[in-house]
Order: sequence, then structure tokens, then C-alpha cells
Amino acid sequence: MEKAQACDICLMAVSGDFSKEFSPKIVANGKTIVIDNSSAFRYQEDIPLVVPEVNASTMADKLLVANPNCTTAIAAMALWPLHQKFKLRKVIMSTYQAASGAGAEGMAELEEGIKKEISGESHANKVFAHPLPFNVIPHIDAFQTNGYTKEEMKVVWETQKIFGSSDIACSCTAVRIPIRRAHSEAITIETSEDITAEAALDVLKAAPGVKVVDNPSEKLYPMPLNASGKYDVEVGRIRPSLIFAPKGLDLFVSGDQLLRGAALNAVLIAEAKMTEQKKRKLEE
Repeated sequence: MEKAQACDICLMAVSGDFSKEFSPKIVANGKTIVIDNSSAFRYQEDIPLVVPEVNASTMADKLLVANPNCTTAIAAMALWPLHQKFKLRKVIMSTYQAASGAGAEGMAELEEGIKKEISGESHANKVFAHPLPFNVIPHIDAFQTNGYTKEEMKVVWETQKIFGSSDIACSCTAVRIPIRRAHSEAITIETSEDITAEAALDVLKAAPGVKVVDNPSEKLYPMPLNASGKYDVEVGRIRPSLIFAPKGLDLFVSGDQLLRGAALNAVLIAEAKMTEQKKRKLEE
């Protein structure tokens, strides 16, 4: 405890129960900043849930800050610029989530399972609900009473909180796929304002942390293989929604969930908090 409180910033990459016990105690000294990567505080009204490019202002004067779920953070990078310009009304998402989203054990189970599957050997699944090699599993986290999984509901709860609008209707189907790294998302949006693919491209090209990869004639579009290890979220396959046009689009997003969806976002939060503190000291 004393060692943590001797730091300016404490990055918590621990279980939710551990963070619930110790994070409030660490910030009780009135100066140490805790950035928590667990889900322990994400849904508490007085704790900011932050993607710095979106809502850095909500963590002013707050010492305890929550880092969002990786799926939500990746989507937010593409959706927030569009929301600012065209105002989102509905978000419908299907995710394609890498094995490493379940930790090192998940990635190891996939790799070992692929080797055994190819060689014709049987293999057990302990991390995932079913064998993942050459399969997809529409089940991430525990099922809730409404039929959605907790992973799917995180997208709903966190998008509304980060964007500061409970009026944005969200729905998600989360699917685990047999790749090592980087999550992808097929997203359909309905907007309050008329929106075109061309107008959306202009907005996204100017957005920080976003890389537009959208040239289907050249077979260029977002893919987890290319997004892995990258800071920016790739966005492409932007086209008018056949359901909601002229007030809607379909798009595809890929982002490294270990960086943009977790570690990088936490570091960006820390940098924003340090900038805030330096500014306050200068004003004093």
C-alpha cells in the first residue's frame, strides 16, 4: 500500500475483487492516481469511464479512473467522431474477438488445439465453452437474464456511459473466433442526421487514433492481421445501410485489443491526467 501511494500513478491490472479492496485505499491519500483495468468500477456513476479521445474531461479532479472493456474502446474510436457530426441513435454490433481476449491461457489453448486438430488428435477445451480451432463460438462471458452475455451488455452500458447518452440504443452479439490477436466488429448505425459514406470518410480521416482502410476494389479493408500491434483502429467497408439510409451506415472495424483496447488506452489516460496536474500546478 505504502509503495503504491508513493507513486504518482498506479496502473491496476488485477482482479476486480482486488481492485475493489485496494484502489479506494490507494487514492485515499489525495494524490495518487489509480487507473483500473478491471470492470470493478466501470458502472459506478461517480467513477469516470474513459477513452481519452472521447471523454477526457470527465476525469477532471478524479483520482480513480476506470479503463473500458476492450470491445467498447475499439468501437468508440470509430463511433465517437460519427456521433459528434451526425448523432447516433442506434448501434448494432457483431464482434469477432481473438483468443487472446481470454488471456494467455486462451491463446495457448487455441494454438495447441490447432496443432492437435491438424494432426488428428483429440483436444480438450478448458478456457472456452467449446473447442475453438476451426470454429466460432457465439458465447463470451456469462449469459444474463435477458439472453445477452455480460460481454455483450458491456458494450451497451459502456457506450452509453462514455458517450454520455442513454438515448443511444445498442445491441451486440459477441463471437470468439480462432485468431491470436486483435478484435474486429461489424457495426450498423442509425443517425439523427443524414449521413453518406463520403461524409463519414471525411470525418474519420480527421479523427485521432483512427486509420481509414477503405478501398474494396484494391482489396483494402480492416483486418485483425494488419491491426495487430498497431496503435490506431482501422475502419473501412463504409457504405450506406440498406435498412437505415439515408440516416445510417454499415462499417467494419479492427483494433488491437491488447493496445487500443487495454494497455494503450490506460497509458493515454495516465498521460492526460499528468497533463491535467501540470496545468493545475501552473495555475496555482
